[in-house]
Amino acid sequence: MTTNPTVLIPLPAFDFDPTECAVPWLILHARGVRLSFATPTGEPADCDGRMLTGKGLGLFSGLLAAKNQARAAYEKMRQSEEFKKPISWSSVKSSDFDGILLPGGHAPGMRPYLESEILQALVVEFFDAAKPVGAICHGVVLAARSCKDGISVLRGRKVTSLLASQELFAWAITRLWLGNYYRTYPQTVEAEVRSCLGSPKDYVPGPMPLLRDSPAHLSRGFALRDRNFVTARWPGDAHAFASEFLKLLLKPAPEESPRSAIADSRSDARSE
Repeated sequence: MTTNPTVLIPLPAFDFDPTECAVPWLILHARGVRLSFATPTGEPADCDGRMLTGKGLGLFSGLLAAKNQARAAYEKMRQSEEFKKPISWSSVKSSDFDGILLPGGHAPGMRPYLESEILQALVVEFFDAAKPVGAICHGVVLAARSCKDGISVLRGRKVTSLLASQELFAWAITRLWLGNYYRTYPQTVEAEVRSCLGSPKDYVPGPMPLLRDSPAHLSRGFALRDRNFVTARWPGDAHAFASEFLKLLLKPAPEESPRSAIADSRSDARSE
């Protein structure tokens, strides 16, 4: 891998999760990784404002919305030149990048991103080239829908994603006034991801997600690596997710077997 690798972060026009994008951006940016954003038309994207500010979440704002550290990271990212000047999805060439990060988000504006045939084909190219791919939360749905010869790139890999219990809990406690805001599709993220795997054992839910991680508490997060692919579940895993992806990006291990590359960032934190 090059000294200053390049990473692409594709985004929808609006409604992506601020924590799942800004925290990895900040961590990679601090290590000298060159980052580029891509949006549908090449215009700057807007995050899910409700997740950024907590407005409209009522008593559950402190539980569901971005934390202060993530909001600060988002503001710094929003002021960066690469965020202000994204390229369009259609102009992206996978050969120009060493890796790709797929943030999540659950609001309606995520659907064009999750359903984009352009992005799905791009993800397949990164997998074919064995380049680092990271996906968190609903970003794993985009990867799951990326197919070659009708088979998802997830087939034969161990992965995690937003858990059905997390998705249904957030929906249940807010549905009275937000309706299906937390249900991007009738099928849960976990159910769709599981349907693309080669074995039920390839889905790894990880430890119970109770607290959000941070630079000082990586062990609260969970990130799973299988070969060139890193997955995580929710904004509370964002620091662990970014740290695991960064290790993969900077220190690839091309000779790893399909299972020997599986990594849990919690064990790395304990060994430090």
